[in-house]
Amino acid sequence: MPNIRESIRRLFTPVTPLPGGMYHYQTPPDAIQPYRLHLRLEPDGLGMLIVNASTILHLNQTASEFAYHLVKGTPVDEAVGQIASRYRVSHKRAMLDFIELTERIQTLIKSPDLDPEMFLDFDRIAPANNPPTAPYRLDCALTYRLPEDINPAVTPIRRVERELTTQEWLQIFDKAWAAGIPHLVFTGGEPTLRDDLPILLTHAEKNGQVTGLITDGLFFTDTEKSKLLLETGLDHVLITIQPGDLRSWTAIDNALAVDIFVAVHLTINLQNALGAESTLKKLAQRGLKHLSLSSADESLQSEMIALRNMAADLNMSLIWNLPVPYSAFNPVALEIQEDASSREGSPTSLYVEPDGDVLPAQGINQVLGNMLTDPWDKIWR
Repeated sequence: MPNIRESIRRLFTPVTPLPGGMYHYQTPPDAIQPYRLHLRLEPDGLGMLIVNASTILHLNQTASEFAYHLVKGTPVDEAVGQIASRYRVSHKRAMLDFIELTERIQTLIKSPDLDPEMFLDFDRIAPANNPPTAPYRLDCALTYRLPEDINPAVTPIRRVERELTTQEWLQIFDKAWAAGIPHLVFTGGEPTLRDDLPILLTHAEKNGQVTGLITDGLFFTDTEKSKLLLETGLDHVLITIQPGDLRSWTAIDNALAVDIFVAVHLTINLQNALGAESTLKKLAQRGLKHLSLSSADESLQSEMIALRNMAADLNMSLIWNLPVPYSAFNPVALEIQEDASSREGSPTSLYVEPDGDVLPAQGINQVLGNMLTDPWDKIWR
């Protein structure tokens, strides 16, 4: 007869997580619905599932294990049996959960214009609450160059003596992927001033990394050039709008017309505050669903609150965790202040300058190392 004390101990002993690491699955070439999955398991059992190199799902331990068996191709009955045994639930309950997760993933595979990062409903867990083995995102300032009509003094060019070459950036992307970093955001300066941007995007796509672009958007006024960029596998774009520039509105219209996640950033200042509500209404009329707001002027706090409420009324989701390019239209003071407090401890993203130096976040001038020349473990520590 089993020892009662031992039975109780087993009942309340936490389940040992599966081995951490990166796992990959791709459907055969002749599949009716081709797709690929990348799974990153943390030592604590939490995981990230990357669907079609375009959407990152943050998973708790049980959902991560279901995803593990899905990626590994474990037969359903075997996977369900292991889950039921490890978590002491009924076979029926485990089967229902496995089917539910699979159906959700299939829905995501077939859905266009997805949020680049999202959570499933399996007990939402914020990544910042659990120290990861690597950041979830690398913000890459490809250049601090700006368009000719913007004062270059607004960028921290004194910190950077040179720009990395194409091959050097590709080395950094590979190094990030090897470390388990699934998400790259290209920013600046104005990243579209780099002629090799399509090459960089294509390489990241081949790795399986999710890619985003933060830009003034004027590149998208040229439909032929923007088509070439979108064909590289770019997953999401954030356009910093200049409401008084008709080219900004053309760029937003062109971006919204294609199958890509589009967000718009608006910095509120004394010059545009009175017209900000009108700007939001025009964006909503165009079908924009995702908005980023900031202001470096404390006197505009009430206006900011009103705009946040208005965005909610217009069914726009607010984005707060992406860097904003250095320019006269987009002061980063608010982003730095809000971001710094959330990055104490283990950061969920790091910022790479045009010469490869790594900072905790945009504007926080603490060099952790150089992504090109220093070992990853040294930078992360």
